[in-house]
Amino acid sequence: MVASLAALFVGATLAPAQASQRFAGEGEIEVAFSPRDDTEQVLIRLIAGARRSLKVQAYVFTSRKIADAMVAAHRRGVKVEVLADAQMNAREKGNAIPRLLAGGVPVAFETKYRAAHNKVLIVDAEGPSCAVLTGSYNFTWSANNRNAENVLIVRGQCALARAYRDNWLRHRAEATPVAALPWRP
Repeated sequence: MVASLAALFVGATLAPAQASQRFAGEGEIEVAFSPRDDTEQVLIRLIAGARRSLKVQAYVFTSRKIADAMVAAHRRGVKVEVLADAQMNAREKGNAIPRLLAGGVPVAFETKYRAAHNKVLIVDAEGPSCAVLTGSYNFTWSANNRNAENVLIVRGQCALARAYRDNWLRHRAEATPVAALPWRP
C-alpha cells in the first residue's frame, strides 16, 4: 500500500509553498493579557502614538473607545484605514464601524474568506517609530473584560511592520469599501 501511494507522487509537481518570512531580533516587545491587564487601554495608547499611518484588520469591532481613538488619530492627520470581516460587522446594532465611518475613517469589508480573522494594528510602518500589534484580542468589550485574550506589540522592527503592511495591502485590494451599515454584498 505504501509503495502504491509513493508511486502516485513520483514525478508529481507540487506548487511551491509560500515561504515564511524571518526577521532579525531588534526593537522591543510588549505583551498584555486580558482580563488581567487593561488591554483596551494598551491599544488606545498605541493608536494615540501613531504619527503617519494606522492600518487595521479586525474580526469583530464593537469597542467605541477604540473606534473613537482611531477617529481622533484620523482627525490629527494620521492616515487611518480599517479592514473588517464582512459577516461579523455587517449589522449596525452594537457595532463600532458606524463611528469610524461618521468620523471619516475609510472602512472596507473582507468578503473573500470564510472568516477574516486577523486582529492587527500596523502603526507607522514607514518608520522610524513603527509598531505591530497582533494576538487573539478582538476589538470588543468582552475581549477586554470577560475573555482570556492576548496581544503582542513589536516596536522598532520596521521590516516586520512593512511585511504586515504589505499583507494588509493585499487584503485591501480584495476588499469592498463600505459607506454605511447595515451592509449587504
